Amino acid sequence: MMFEIAVCDDEPVMREELSCYFTEYMDQRLDKAYSISSFESGESLLKSGREFDLIFLDIQMEQMDGMETARRLRQRGSRSRLVFVTVLKEWVFEAFEVEACGYLVKPLDAEEFRKTMDRVCRDMGTKHEESLLVRRGNQSQVILLCKIVYCEVQGRKIYIHQKNGEVVDFYERLENLRRRVDGRFFQCHRSYLVNLDFVRGCEAGQVLLPQGERIPVSRLRERELTQALLKHMKARVL
Repeated sequence: MMFEIAVCDDEPVMREELSCYFTEYMDQRLDKAYSISSFESGESLLKSGREFDLIFLDIQMEQMDGMETARRLRQRGSRSRLVFVTVLKEWVFEAFEVEACGYLVKPLDAEEFRKTMDRVCRDMGTKHEESLLVRRGNQSQVILLCKIVYCEVQGRKIYIHQKNGEVVDFYERLENLRRRVDGRFFQCHRSYLVNLDFVRGCEAGQVLLPQGERIPVSRLRERELTQALLKHMKARVL
């Protein structure tokens, strides 16, 4: 199967450098056929209409920047893995928003490029997705952790809000549920547990979520939430 990548940067020298880094990585580490397509702008990438396995995307480009290009790719349903290339480092929440899987800082560093590609390739491999077994009376239901946006407590029940809009309720204590999930979940309030993968920011005592939802964050936990987000982001894309 062909591994198709795209390099999108408005600087010809950087497009060439990224292509060379990628070619060297593939030739040394992976026995797999690949193709590289270059684009000088976000507009040309979008107009191609193609789906790539991986896209190296410069953030700072004239006209349409890389972040807006990424948003439009996601809006039309693209699942391409995105690695941002930039001279800036202050794009944490934006990178979360478009589900970036890598982040390279100019000038490129060979070792950082290798580490990023190692993570990308591991992510593309087959892996077991963590799940949660929920018991409802005499029935049981398996829910993938990656599909859970947040959990909230109402009375004696926990309500699990999923990415597809479905809500599952069951009897459980939040502290018990917290022990059953992994490090991507953060208790932002005594009654809420949120998946950091879906957090888009925090303002006015509320956590911002993808579809415009807002859930409360305790005042004493706002700083912890920011630190948890930065740590989580670093583990994913740095």
